[in-house]
Amino acid sequence: MLDYRFIKDNLEAVKENIRNRNMKADADKVVMLFDKRNELVTRLQNLQQQRNTNAAAMKGKLEPDTRNRLIEEGKKLKDDIAAAEAELETVEKELDTEGRRIPNMAHPAAPIGKEDKDNLEIKRVGNPPTFNFEPKDHVQLGQELDIIDFDSATKVTGTKFYYLKNEGVFLELGLVRYAMDILQKKGFTPFITPDLAREEILEGIGFNPRGAESNVYTVEGEGTCLVGTAEITLGGYYSGTILAKEKLPLRMAGLSHCFRREAGAAGQFSKGLYRVHQFTKVEMFAYCLPEESDALHEELRSIEEEIFSGLEIPFRVVDTCTGDLGAPAYRKWDLEAWMPGRNGGEWGEVTSTSNCTDYQARRLNIKFKDEDGKNKYVHMLNGTAIAISRAIISILENFQQADGSVRLPKALVPYCGFEVIKKKQ
Repeated sequence: MLDYRFIKDNLEAVKENIRNRNMKADADKVVMLFDKRNELVTRLQNLQQQRNTNAAAMKGKLEPDTRNRLIEEGKKLKDDIAAAEAELETVEKELDTEGRRIPNMAHPAAPIGKEDKDNLEIKRVGNPPTFNFEPKDHVQLGQELDIIDFDSATKVTGTKFYYLKNEGVFLELGLVRYAMDILQKKGFTPFITPDLAREEILEGIGFNPRGAESNVYTVEGEGTCLVGTAEITLGGYYSGTILAKEKLPLRMAGLSHCFRREAGAAGQFSKGLYRVHQFTKVEMFAYCLPEESDALHEELRSIEEEIFSGLEIPFRVVDTCTGDLGAPAYRKWDLEAWMPGRNGGEWGEVTSTSNCTDYQARRLNIKFKDEDGKNKYVHMLNGTAIAISRAIISILENFQQADGSVRLPKALVPYCGFEVIKKKQ
């Protein structure tokens, strides 16, 4: 969340940011509640001081009338303090609820727009392949090569689930190891994270675990949710912690399954593996000093570019517009790979990386002790190293051959143990 004093001192800028992000939040109400809380805190402190003065006056020998008067004053102060504490608790809860609805400020250079079509392309790497045959999409390729089974998954689990089989299994495992090896060489600590997290951790990271609009699967009666990304579990790892300044930045690489309800996701752009309820992902996460986060954000993006360049997949980089930013993100870069089977050939998002500044750290209470002896909030960043399902789409569709086979990018051959996926005899 944003600092309440910052909201009060920059109210018009905060309100404009909410409009630019196309979100609903009431900054005026936050300021009103912030002022009310401060007034209540001052009133409560005054009452507590009066109580202490009253208690001190009760010591020693007193006339009966004086003692009785002090006793009555003490009783009234006790009741007044209890009432003030109850009112303060109510206001603080409301302030917290309203404050969490305020999105992070957007980077001044982030393009202003309402949806992904307003994102700004800044770079292209590689050229889309040309075919001397009619290219197939990954759904047809996966079925004909017998490496993806959607029909059986629908029968067993439901729509938007899938089985990987045969070479598809080693393709997923190879992609995971390929990405992890790159990250480990760059100083990232590897993790396999839990697939569940407490609701308060999701809320701290900025995900909504409840409501019809939520993209999260909740575990009934347990206060936990299936995670949609290891950003949640890596971001919660140091919740409530004061980190040593000399150990920052911390770079983490988390492997997890990801679960998303994808309510309302349908149609050509969501077919097959593009939007599914469960997939595997390697996520990058970093904690750093505030002055390091812009440079570290560029580092995460460059790693994403290195991973997909190494896979020989054509992609472009886009600067995400304000309306397409998640609430915690200050700035976000997306990598969009060329997908020949997507509506006759289109770009599709394969990674994103966000600088969330201190927005998540405030909610999760993650700080570092600065040289002046004060505890200050860290900056937190996340980035997709590789979302396996979308990487598989990109490989199958870009590397398909006229005979219906798919060759592998050279970088994956050592990990998978084969060069070509062929139709079964």
